[in-house]
Amino acid sequence: MPIGPDNAPPPAAPGRAQTVLPPDVRALFDGANIAHVATLMRDGAPHSVPTWIGVEGERVAFLSSPTSVKARNLRRDPRVSISVTDAARPTTMAQVRGRVGEILDGDPAWAIIDRIAHKYIGAPYPMRVDRVLFLVDADRAWAQAFG
Repeated sequence: MPIGPDNAPPPAAPGRAQTVLPPDVRALFDGANIAHVATLMRDGAPHSVPTWIGVEGERVAFLSSPTSVKARNLRRDPRVSISVTDAARPTTMAQVRGRVGEILDGDPAWAIIDRIAHKYIGAPYPMRVDRVLFLVDADRAWAQAFG
């Protein structure tokens, strides 16, 4: 399910290149850690929700209902910030800021959604309807340990 007014992702800003995810960031996003996805409401206010997270290539992936506030926000404005904390070391975190570059539905989305679900519950995602997958192109990615 593409985004943007003409069913295509919004164009990248001139000179904007996707950031390669550093190994420490990738490790936290690949782990079974809960992330928080922040989007922008129509009035500019932040909206943040916890979610399962994964990595596909150099993109961060997360799922949602296509009618959720998060999904509606991202279709209108693809900018997103995602933070994750290591479940075993809560003072270790990573953040990715970027833009949703693609929204998948159908079989391609379910293949990735099921991979993400296996990390968290050891099985395919239990609800087989009402889910899409968001793929985020990172503009900035970093990790840090506090103590």
